[in-house]
Amino acid sequence: MFENALILNKVPTKMKVTYKTVISAALIALAVILPQIIHAALGQPGGVKWLPMYLPVLLGGCLLGFRWGLAVGVLSPLVSFAITSLMGSPMPAANRLPFMMFELAVFALVSGLFTKLIDKNGLWAFLAVISAQIAGRGAFLLAVVICRSFAPFTPAMIWGQIVTGLVGLGVQAVLAPVIMIGLRALLKRDKKND
Repeated sequence: MFENALILNKVPTKMKVTYKTVISAALIALAVILPQIIHAALGQPGGVKWLPMYLPVLLGGCLLGFRWGLAVGVLSPLVSFAITSLMGSPMPAANRLPFMMFELAVFALVSGLFTKLIDKNGLWAFLAVISAQIAGRGAFLLAVVICRSFAPFTPAMIWGQIVTGLVGLGVQAVLAPVIMIGLRALLKRDKKND
């Protein structure tokens, strides 16, 4: 969606990369900050319930497409882990990090596949987000099932966390598309004003 706006505005390639890098960095920063806020306010159970890192990743996929979104999805938990490790309380935990990187990569990849459709009609963002959520959570569970011989958690435990996280997924299934529809309208309006 953002790529199309850049093309329509005849933004040079070098500037496109700069814009996408800045937006990606902002989304990754948001993916680090939101969990800190939720965990400070609601504790660790709040993170499992509200899944705050997922929202910026979903937005990254829908807005930037699957390639740049994938970078946001993979880097968000990695950057969060690196920064929070320096503060003495790694988030996500080291044993969960590879699983979460995989899950959020799937979130970004799937939502990013809808970018061109969202650009044509913002309502596609609802299907993009819901499809990404189902695929991402399913990928996490599948990874745990495949790796259960050495994973520090069981499929039953992860299934329980998935059920607990339905609240956050439900909120994000509405919030992320509404944000995308608003951003789409803003990008389209800017083009009409030219």
